[in-house]
Amino acid sequence: MKKIVRIDMSDLSVRTEPLPEKWSRYGGRALTDAIVFSEVPPTADPLGPENKLVFAPGILGGTTAPNGGRLSAGAKSPLTGGIKESNSGGQAAHALAKLGIAALVIEGAPADKDARYLIKVAADGSVELKRVDEWAGAGNYAVSDGIKQMMGDVKRYATISIGPAGEMGMKMAGIAVSDPDGYPNRFLGRGGLGAVMGSKGVKAIVLVDEGLPTVEHADRDAFNAAVKKFAAALREHAVTGQGLPTYGTNVLANIINEAGGYPTRNFSSGRFELVENISGETQREVTLERGGNVKHGCHTGCVIQCSRYWVDKDGNYVTKGPEYESVWSLGADCGIGDLDDVAALDRACGDIGIDTIETGVMLGVYMDSGRLAFGDGKGALRLLEEEIRKGTDLGRILGDGAEATGKAFDVKRIPVVKHQGLPAYDPRPIQGIGVTYATSPMGADHTAGYSITANVLNVGGTVDPLKPDGQAELSKGLQIATGMLDSMGMCIFVAFAVLDIPEAFDAIFEMATAHTGQAWDADALMELGKETLTMERLYNEAIGFKPEDDRLPRFFYEEKLPPHDAVFSVSDADLDSVFDFVPETAAKMGVSKPGA
Repeated sequence: MKKIVRIDMSDLSVRTEPLPEKWSRYGGRALTDAIVFSEVPPTADPLGPENKLVFAPGILGGTTAPNGGRLSAGAKSPLTGGIKESNSGGQAAHALAKLGIAALVIEGAPADKDARYLIKVAADGSVELKRVDEWAGAGNYAVSDGIKQMMGDVKRYATISIGPAGEMGMKMAGIAVSDPDGYPNRFLGRGGLGAVMGSKGVKAIVLVDEGLPTVEHADRDAFNAAVKKFAAALREHAVTGQGLPTYGTNVLANIINEAGGYPTRNFSSGRFELVENISGETQREVTLERGGNVKHGCHTGCVIQCSRYWVDKDGNYVTKGPEYESVWSLGADCGIGDLDDVAALDRACGDIGIDTIETGVMLGVYMDSGRLAFGDGKGALRLLEEEIRKGTDLGRILGDGAEATGKAFDVKRIPVVKHQGLPAYDPRPIQGIGVTYATSPMGADHTAGYSITANVLNVGGTVDPLKPDGQAELSKGLQIATGMLDSMGMCIFVAFAVLDIPEAFDAIFEMATAHTGQAWDADALMELGKETLTMERLYNEAIGFKPEDDRLPRFFYEEKLPPHDAVFSVSDADLDSVFDFVPETAAKMGVSKPGA
């Protein structure tokens, strides 16, 4: 029986309840949305006691489903002001699922604002809260070391933690999750959820799964058959079987640069002249020369194996990846063309506990103000270490993200939607991703509807990236599918195979059916995605979000981007059509507003 574990930080109480029948088909993003939608008032202060921080593995968490170990965290976002789900690899989702926990919900806030707590869930399901005030202000790597010493002979556990940015309530603070080697380098980065965790007085969570088996299935033989089918499709597809395993996520740098959509120096150009220096190909070559790891999974059960470790010139571990988004944001967007500089910034972000995407966009905006030169990697690192980590007046402005920084320093080009910085694809020459940025309830988020598939990579068909035609429909379909994948707990990269290989899509509902004993088919999968998005849209509407919030900043419509001299040209009517399914889906669900 799956359960919800609730921890009320106001009185340090713990209670356990069965997962309600109405949510029995929910996991991951759908479940975090359902709890926030039902229990967090739209008027709640994101950093107040009424907000709730929810961690949930996907429906396939704790199993051997290929790439099925993603973790969702949800809350009302201090950055966007709306509902938020942030998604990460690492070991925590599998640990939660093996513990029988469908959702871990952290509520309330401690009376002592200086208190720091460690929450430990033991393998027998017991929950212990321990004061760790001595960890106040510590970085994620120091916390990881402290937990390791505390755990002694226990080797099988996962950690979830925040750095000083989360404790200080910075709006771009994220949450670190440990990878299979125990490094706190996977990240629930977007939306400031680290600040929500900090507002609860929680510094770290330990999930002990030592000795616990994978989760049982309703039909083991059918599940194993579907797993083999799905894994074969992932290995067969050129992107998931060759490109990503060989060059990691940063394989995209040269590709997107060539397409003219690689945002450079705060979105002022679509190509970076130093891209080869920070490309996935160069990253692999240097890592091999230094004796680093160039192929592993970010969680147990990953078939794609696109993660890697960056090491210094002496072969010492520095950070994970860095991944494509981080290389872009801390590299090209800041005019920085040195991978060691990028890796140092990535490591600092991970330790301080700040989202690399928001940080890079913020730095690009700050550089555009003229207060730091584009290309100054050492200067950027000083800002992170001397200002943000220490919480100076300047650091607190920068720590609230790109929009806060742009407004404070009177920068005209501020690339945000719903207050969240845009990721690594310019929406002018890649129009479909612009639709996703504009309309997603999450704020600007590439993973919400990854149109790069059809716009650039010719996966799942082809839609001309420079024309507005078909972009809204493309984004809508991908957003629905992504809502489903996030709820299953699956990595977004499986979409490449799913879009091109029919057997891969079939295998998802076959795994879900064999695992849960419930009837799943293609229509049920898409309905899950629609229900997830419907809760998000209704919640944001109750807060006061309007159609004009589903728009890109004006400069994307007015400033022509070299080399294509493109502007974003998808009409407002098309943008407003993306969620036309919400009224019908809400009626089927029997909901009309949050808490109802």
